[in-house]
Amino acid sequence: MAIPGLSIIGERINPGFQSTKAMFDNSDVPAIAELAKKQADAGAKYLNLNIGTRALDDPEFMNEIIDAIQAVVDIPLSFDFPNVAVQEICLKKYDPAKANGQKPIVNSICETRWDMLDLLGIQPFKIILMSSERVEDGVGLQNKTSAEMWETTRRMVKALLAEDHGLTTDDLIVDTAIGTLSSDTEGLMRASLETVNLINQDPDLKGIHMSGGLSNLSVQLPSKEIEGAPMKLQLENAYLSLAVPNGFDMVLGTPWRAYEILPEDNAVFGHFKEIIALDGTDALRRIRKMYKS
Repeated sequence: MAIPGLSIIGERINPGFQSTKAMFDNSDVPAIAELAKKQADAGAKYLNLNIGTRALDDPEFMNEIIDAIQAVVDIPLSFDFPNVAVQEICLKKYDPAKANGQKPIVNSICETRWDMLDLLGIQPFKIILMSSERVEDGVGLQNKTSAEMWETTRRMVKALLAEDHGLTTDDLIVDTAIGTLSSDTEGLMRASLETVNLINQDPDLKGIHMSGGLSNLSVQLPSKEIEGAPMKLQLENAYLSLAVPNGFDMVLGTPWRAYEILPEDNAVFGHFKEIIALDGTDALRRIRKMYKS
């Protein structure tokens, strides 16, 4: 079931999925193209592309994959590599005419990777901006509070729109740093959702998009069903239920996954809200309590 206003960036072309890793290991380009088509057919608006470390030393394989994907889908690609040289290869190969004229996405740029902007000389693109990292006194630091993430977002957006890059707010997508619930003792999930709210309420940030890697949330949690649906899926939907009404409009996820806004009386939704209100071992104990319920 699609959530109105929420665009999915298909996440499956990534070696983090064992079945996809096998495709890369076997250089099975037709299978990768078929996976791209499956995601597009399931409703993805963009396709994320990450071939892992092979991207660093096998540019021809990267080019072959981009060609194969663009031969079977007409939606834009998101290039998921924190490396200028790899992004350059991708942008030189990507053909916007095969994606109905739509720009690709560069995933990602942060204050410590500002040199990525030089790639705009190759062709226009949309940008995923990392709210989780900042530069302070010349040193890269991790943001852990919503105030830090919001302030970093404001700085980046202001700089990008002020500089002569030809970018608009519609080209900017802020990653709101969805972390892993099972190890969150610092309130980072709460900070992520607070960041969504702060960005949504800021008139200077009106028109930018917000996104995040939703599958990060349930990593390392055991599989269990509650009320007839997988616990992990319901936890992901709990995040969406809080974030989407506040302007979170893109998600890196699996297109055929049953994303939905949960009703207020959903049990897992209630557990999730209680968990993210806690810090330290109290949060971890509350997760264990949820699994025992």
